[in-house]
Amino acid sequence: MQKISIIAVGGTIDKIYFDAKSEYEVGPPNIERVLSELNLSIAYSVHSLMRKDSLDLTDEDRQLIVSAVAQDPCTGILITHGTDTMVETARALKSITGKTIVLTGALEPALFKTSDAVFNIGCALGAVQSLPAGIYIAMNGRIFNADRVRKNLEKNRFEEI
Repeated sequence: MQKISIIAVGGTIDKIYFDAKSEYEVGPPNIERVLSELNLSIAYSVHSLMRKDSLDLTDEDRQLIVSAVAQDPCTGILITHGTDTMVETARALKSITGKTIVLTGALEPALFKTSDAVFNIGCALGAVQSLPAGIYIAMNGRIFNADRVRKNLEKNRFEEI
């Protein structure tokens, strides 16, 4: 069985509420908690690369993500990421070949009962194990090629272009 490398970079999926006086902030990777509650038969590791809202990601941050993915020995990579700039990061990864890279996130924090995080993570895990090498986004019940997707801010969902 091939091990899947999960790289967390932040975003809404990892947001937590610290106390009554603060706002939501990006915390540790919530995917660890989500996956630990499931009876999975896959091998995976989780690495927290950064804890940033995707709107705060810089070109240097994207280069760090590209570097981490390129150096990772796994050929199946799942990246948890904020949804606002997920497409930009996916396109920055295009220079990497020979790996199946799937980005996913959530429109609400993973720890919320109504979050789409568990569903998106499940779709991304299935995609990273079954798709050929390439860059993909798993959101809203679909798998998108990174070259043919956008986030529709008005409808708050991803769609093919």
